Amino acid sequence: MSPKEDVRFLVFDIESVADPKLVANVRFPHEEIDENNALRQYRDELMEKKGSDFVPYTFQIPISLALAKVRGDYSLIDIKVLDNGPENICRTFWNGWLHYQKPTLITFNGRGFDIPLLELTAFRFGIPIPEWLAWGARSYDQPRYRYNYNKHFDLCDFLTNNGAVQFTGGLNLASKIIQKPGKIDTKGDMVQDIYDEGNLEQIHQYCRCDVLDTYFVFLRLMLLNGQISANQEKALIDSTKEWLKTNAEAFPVYQLYLDAWNNTENSDANNQQ
Repeated sequence: MSPKEDVRFLVFDIESVADPKLVANVRFPHEEIDENNALRQYRDELMEKKGSDFVPYTFQIPISLALAKVRGDYSLIDIKVLDNGPENICRTFWNGWLHYQKPTLITFNGRGFDIPLLELTAFRFGIPIPEWLAWGARSYDQPRYRYNYNKHFDLCDFLTNNGAVQFTGGLNLASKIIQKPGKIDTKGDMVQDIYDEGNLEQIHQYCRCDVLDTYFVFLRLMLLNGQISANQEKALIDSTKEWLKTNAEAFPVYQLYLDAWNNTENSDANNQQ
């Protein structure tokens, strides 16, 4: 697709898994232990120490990247999933960003995870990203600059007043506050096990739903910022709902999302009676 589509925003989300070889080489360099057991042992250690077995992003590789292309009027164009291996996911993402003339990246906690993971993946595979790093530019003109919302708008960072407070509950909470589905039947801490079971398609579906939630949170923040009116937000939401219905046959996960959405709306309506 050409830049004439007016792709002004890329709303995206990444799902990733640990690289067991890297875990074995770094965490257990002098032990005779195979890669899968090394990962299992490391996860057990994390669970014991931190109460969570989520492996730090520095040991991870992307396996699914869903992105929504959004016009300058904030309407949804399409949602795509990149899933052709970590190197190609990374290369395709950054090439796409350039192809669409550097649209604003929209994430939820992207500064804390998605962007660092993409940068580290570029580092791993030797993928140049000079336009993103903008080495010679003034700090406040660099896309990585924390307060440069025109290059990367991290919705979580905004909701936390740039890290002054924690946003306990994450994207799931933000979505449910505005009566959107949030997490349905998959959560982030399940991804590693789902991947190990060989169910990559479930991860792609989960990633698509996270992008939809992120898009709707983005619209609400654009309403708060005065970029759109309440009527415009409603029209955009309604048109997206129709888009989901139209594409539900090709992507059944959209019907699952719509069903969860309807259940949320019905529950809220009952609570208000």
